[in-house]
Parts: sequence; structure tokens; C-alpha cells
Amino acid sequence: MTSRYAAAEAGRRTEWGDCCADGFAAAAALLRAADDVTLLAHVNPDADALGSALGLGLALHGCGKTVRVSFGEPLHAPESLAALDVAGLIVPASQVPRAPRLLVALDTGNLARLGPLGDRVATADAGLVSDHHVSNPRFGKHHLGDAKAEATAVIVLRLLDELGIPLDTDIARCLYAGLVTDTRCFRIARPATHAYAARLLSAGVRAEIETRTLMDTHPFGWLGMLADVLGRAELEPQAARGLGLVHTRVLGSDVHGMRTEEVESVVDLVRTSAEAEVAAVLKEVGQGEWSVSLRAKQRLDVGAAATALGGGGHRLASGFTATGRADDVLAALRTALDTAPLLDPGQY
Repeated sequence: MTSRYAAAEAGRRTEWGDCCADGFAAAAALLRAADDVTLLAHVNPDADALGSALGLGLALHGCGKTVRVSFGEPLHAPESLAALDVAGLIVPASQVPRAPRLLVALDTGNLARLGPLGDRVATADAGLVSDHHVSNPRFGKHHLGDAKAEATAVIVLRLLDELGIPLDTDIARCLYAGLVTDTRCFRIARPATHAYAARLLSAGVRAEIETRTLMDTHPFGWLGMLADVLGRAELEPQAARGLGLVHTRVLGSDVHGMRTEEVESVVDLVRTSAEAEVAAVLKEVGQGEWSVSLRAKQRLDVGAAATALGGGGHRLASGFTATGRADDVLAALRTALDTAPLLDPGQY
């Protein structure tokens, strides 16, 4: 780590991985030695996953390396993130080599999150996992992880410093996408968080334009979808250890013509309920199949609840998948929340 940021990082508690000077040096050595790099985001990539992959990919591409960026599903990148791929690095999953020379998985909390590309971890000549999810089980051989990092984009930024690769506007835009979304527009931030943002802005990021594209642009039909989905919301004041749970369901019939961005935005509206510490949105992804998003304000570890249900994530933002009736999924969630650890509100 460069001395410029040593003071900002002093005292950071690394909870998994090797996110220290030696860890960055080892990761940089892998990347320097590689001439062909495959960068993977998790399935249904969000701004941190794809922004981190594209930001690192652009930097390596600029060094003359062969670079490809991909994800297991869906076929195309989210519309709000597609413009970040200025060098055309994204390839379909079908074009990812069966045995990559160097595979880097970014913002991927467990092997299953790579979906159909998960088998590449075992077949790659070398592999690196860079992530900030507290529940990461350390899959793969080499790790650069920090559960205290605001976003995987922060880890990538520090890795670029180790590599000695300067920021340009295109790289900065990718990393800013991850930082601004995973901090919920800097609601979750330390002084160093704003220092990272300042670096990205100084490299040419236009904050208002990027944020509007990522978070504040939806088709008109989204309003009708919200009317239906929010109309199903229910409040359970005694759930989640008496701290309150608010939940709703997004049915398959609600999302016809909607982008992933519209569906994923629902939980950020539901979580604003003042009476509930925890918000949950059950999204129907198939017959009897649900993808569940969890958010907590500051007092309950929903990451632990998600892990107990086969998922994972962060303490205040996590998720899991489940099969069965929605009522049964909610019953299991209530049990998991009632046994989830309490948090020190002063930490978050």
C-alpha cells in the first residue's frame, strides 16, 4: 500500500483474505505476470461487481494484456451499466475459456454466485478472488478480501495503486459506479470513503450524470409496478427480535418489460419504513423459486440471517434464494432474523 493512504487505512480490521501490503503485492504479481486475464462478476451483476471488473479490465487492457469480462447470466449487461464498457471487454459466458490462464472473480461472495462459470475456478491455471462480503468462504486459491471495505471497487482502486497504474476517466467511472451504489450514495461512509470518491472525481467522473444513470432513471411502467408491489407490503413490528420487519413480494407478472434495475430498486424503497429495522423483498424468479433481498438499518446482522438460509452478503445488506411457498420462505426468514446477532449501531 502506498504511503499516501497508509494513514487513512491505519487500524482497519481485515476480517477475511489478505487485504494488507503483502496481499496487494501478491495480487499485483499475479496480474503483472499474466498476459491473458479473465475477469468475472457474479450472476446478475450489480454496479460494484461489473464496475470493479471493468475498471480493473480497462487498466490491464491499457497495459497490453488480453482481457475479457463476463458473468454467468443473464446474456447481456444491465442497461444502466453497459456504457461503462468503453473498450468492448464484455463477452458472453459462452466465450469464456474452459481453462482460463488467470481468472479473477470480483465481488463474488461464494462460488455459487458465479453460476454456470463457477467451474472455471477449478480449471483456471491461476485464480484470484477479490471481494468485500463478510460471508465469503475463501473459495479459490488466492484472495484479496476485506469485509470492511465499502465496495470491491475500493479494493480494486488500491490494487491499481499497487500496480502503479494511474486512473483515467473511463477507469474512474467504473469504480465510482461501485462506490456510489454500495455506499447508498455515501450514506455508509468513513472519511477515507470520501477521499476515494475525491480521487475518482478528480479523474473526470461527473457525479450527477453517473448517479442519475445508475440510480435515478426508470421507465414510466416502473411506477405502476411499484403501485402493485408496495400495495402488498406488510409490517410485522414484533419480528426481527422485536425491531420490526417490513416485507413485500415482486411477482413474475409484475416485472414484464422491466429491467433488473427496476426490480432491484424495490428494496431500497421498502427499507425506508420507519417502524422496521429490517426490510425484505421476495422476488419471484420461477415457479416456487424466490430471490430474497434483505436490508437492515443498523441494529441487526441480516448477513448472518442470510447465511443461515444458504445465502450471504454484508451485515446490513444481504440475500438468499429459496424454493417453496412465499409464506414458508417468510416463516424461515422470521426464525433466522430472531436468532441473528445484534450490532453496535455506532459501527454503521
